[in-house]
Amino acid sequence: MTTQQLLILIAVLIVLVLAVVGILVAVHKRRSQRDSARPGRAQEPDNGHPSLSPKSATAAAEGQAEDQPGASPAASSGNQAVQSASPVSSVSHNPDVSTDSAGSVDSEASSQSSSADQGAPSAQQELAHPEASASRMIRLKARLAKSPNPFGKALFAILTKDHLSESDWEDVEDTLLMADVGAEASEQLVKQLRDDARITGQKDPAAVRRSLRQRLIDLVDPNMDRTLVAARPQANRPSVIIMVGVNGTGKTTTAGKLARLFVADGKSVVMGAADTFRAAAADQLETWGGKVGVPVVRSDRDGADPASVAFEAAERAKNDHADVLIVDTAGRLQNKANLMDQLGKIRRVIEKNLPVDEVLLVLDATTGQNGMIQAKVFAQAIGVTGIVLTKLDGSAKGGIVISVQRELGVPVKLVGLGEGPDDLAVFDPESFVDGILGDE
Repeated sequence: MTTQQLLILIAVLIVLVLAVVGILVAVHKRRSQRDSARPGRAQEPDNGHPSLSPKSATAAAEGQAEDQPGASPAASSGNQAVQSASPVSSVSHNPDVSTDSAGSVDSEASSQSSSADQGAPSAQQELAHPEASASRMIRLKARLAKSPNPFGKALFAILTKDHLSESDWEDVEDTLLMADVGAEASEQLVKQLRDDARITGQKDPAAVRRSLRQRLIDLVDPNMDRTLVAARPQANRPSVIIMVGVNGTGKTTTAGKLARLFVADGKSVVMGAADTFRAAAADQLETWGGKVGVPVVRSDRDGADPASVAFEAAERAKNDHADVLIVDTAGRLQNKANLMDQLGKIRRVIEKNLPVDEVLLVLDATTGQNGMIQAKVFAQAIGVTGIVLTKLDGSAKGGIVISVQRELGVPVKLVGLGEGPDDLAVFDPESFVDGILGDE
């Protein structure tokens, strides 16, 4: 065989080998396409975005955050709600935080904080439409008037007797005390009623009711400014509200209801789940936020540093140009010293980003004087600007409105009269008194 023939044979063999390789590659591609089409494989939804499980979405966000230290939580795209996360530990590297030893975020808080972008519902999820604030107190007043034992009705029953004896006046004062009006206020009201000629000189129930109504309104004090700071025309944006109170008063639920109230008034809201010691607290906030499109910044680790979550929530609200930031906090009063230190730290850390405009203390109206003790503790620790009274319906404890205002010198701004999502309203003294007196 000549050299020329040998070269031709080698060239033919090379061509054959390349052809075989090409055939094998084509077969492999076809098998891969068939395998990807089998049931159980991840499919892309109609909107063109890959379908990710919550864990996958979180892992992807964590990977992105590690590549970009200090990155803020990424907002979800399109109509798909996906959790985004950025390390809270990056907050501790912020120079503004690290320079303040009293208010700095603990370096050991290496947990991850995730912003649950409940504000981006899926195509199947429809956002709720909360009831407007203007109609709430009217509805809640009617509910209060129908409650089984408001103290106003008991007073009215005594004062409309034909002849009021000394024993009757003692019953009036006892009724006021049992309603948690407080000793000083009860004594003042009884004296006013006894000196009032319309009470002592007339038996007309309508006149008695008018006098009693006016005296109660005066005690509740209609001149107090009960406007939420965030609702004022010149409010900061975002306007920061810190919710405080012991566990069991309905604090976290009230935070969710308050977010609904702001949404009903056309404001954008961000919530921060800084109660990291109660696992259900963050889940509750996410449930409330998801129904009205409010994002919730939370930690995905129980026991994480609450100040870290609060700091990141302030960052998120600032970057989103939100109208209101609501920060929920822990309420373990049995560790009073630690809790109060923690609340003070949360406030200091938030104020590195935004001024704190409001601290709302949530009180259970049925706890009576125990609630008053709680109120004093929180007022001394963090500076309360307003009271939210929950569970005011169906009890004779409405007098706590009067006593808590007298003790703290701050107004009752909101009242809760039921378990419904919109059973929270701005407090109105006249409507409240009319409610506890009942229908004429």
